[in-house]
Amino acid sequence: MDRLQTWVINLDRAPDRLERISRQLQRLGLPFTRLPAVDARVLTADQRATLDEAGYRRKHGMEPLPGELGCYLSHVESMRLFLAGSAEFALILEDDVLLHDSLPAVLHGLLRHAERWDMAKLSAVHSGTPQPVLEVAPGHQLAVMLSRCTGASAYLVNRRAGQAYLREPGGLLPMQLPYDHVFDQGWRFHLKVRLVTPTPCGHDDRIASTMGYSSAPTRKFHWTRRLPAFAYRLGNEARRLLYGLASLVRERLGW
Repeated sequence: MDRLQTWVINLDRAPDRLERISRQLQRLGLPFTRLPAVDARVLTADQRATLDEAGYRRKHGMEPLPGELGCYLSHVESMRLFLAGSAEFALILEDDVLLHDSLPAVLHGLLRHAERWDMAKLSAVHSGTPQPVLEVAPGHQLAVMLSRCTGASAYLVNRRAGQAYLREPGGLLPMQLPYDHVFDQGWRFHLKVRLVTPTPCGHDDRIASTMGYSSAPTRKFHWTRRLPAFAYRLGNEARRLLYGLASLVRERLGW
């Protein structure tokens, strides 16, 4: 575990959330480094310029929120800080995540089998239709995903993934979608993207989001303006399925 560094993304104005996740990490014996999140209330001109607004509207069918950009840039910064250090792996956590007791065992298992993944999701909003390929801890399987699996509150990356995410061009920037709709596109970044199922981390729905969703209830376009987004999603999910099936074949054959 000395090869792993844990980062917690946390806004300066959210000390209560930091205290909450600190208690969880202390209970599990996981030291961490706090990463000050990019605050959407004070975005700079350069930060705003990293958003491709036209691309976002076309692919997502709604108006972007400043909070989404702040979140996105916070995750990008976590990759930069990770690569600037000497750790081989980074555990990236958002401060509203729920950490289950099985997390340390899962992390140990993933590090023992580090050749089997580049980015491993440890939390999920949708199931992802997981296809197990390897047990990494008792009751937890490393799996290939065949369908959408959003959420980015907890995941593990190696240095190859960090480099791919920061590649110019072809990396995460500019932003054209919410972060959790992009970073698991293994076919785009040429990465082994996997999911641990059942997930050793969850999301606490009792904690209010800092994204600003509640203040923008009408941001979604009329369905007639969302046709490009529907077309994008159809193509994206087709690519995801093909990528997943190809990954599953390679796993089964031991390639």
